[in-house]
Amino acid sequence: MRVAELELIRAIEVRAGTLFHAVGKSDIAEHPVPAAEELARFVRSEMSWVAVGDDDAPVGFVLVDVVDGLAHVEQVSIDPPYARRGIGSALIDHVGSWAAGRGMEALTLTTFRDVPWNGPYYARLGFKELGDAERGPELTELMADEARHGLDPAERVAMRREVAGDRPAARLEA
Repeated sequence: MRVAELELIRAIEVRAGTLFHAVGKSDIAEHPVPAAEELARFVRSEMSWVAVGDDDAPVGFVLVDVVDGLAHVEQVSIDPPYARRGIGSALIDHVGSWAAGRGMEALTLTTFRDVPWNGPYYARLGFKELGDAERGPELTELMADEARHGLDPAERVAMRREVAGDRPAARLEA
């Protein structure tokens, strides 16, 4: 991902966010997307990747942090016209390979438990739900911060996937 692409990335996030209207989460759909400067932090730290279409324009992206020494998937968004083509799973696999190359044993993320393209989707990708006692201190604090920002803890879940077997995906750019 390049700083020059940040407005395109923000636009993808807006379009992907509109899907939350369909599951009764209009507050999420209407939540402002992060500012370009906030996204630039991921670019500068080299923990962001985009999937590109045939015209080399971004069609999806992933942002990653390190939480409790593991690669934490902060955000994955796919432009709705490109959904259901394996782009999200390719991005996740790429992050897994990146994490394995840095000696990290797993990926983590937090997501909505019952939204079809959230919890159930990540479970299909091999993520397992973490109980309270299985979360590290940083992940626990991250979830507490989500609750302070209005996300219902009963609707949220922390998940983990081991990195063994992940492999890089084609057409991704750092």
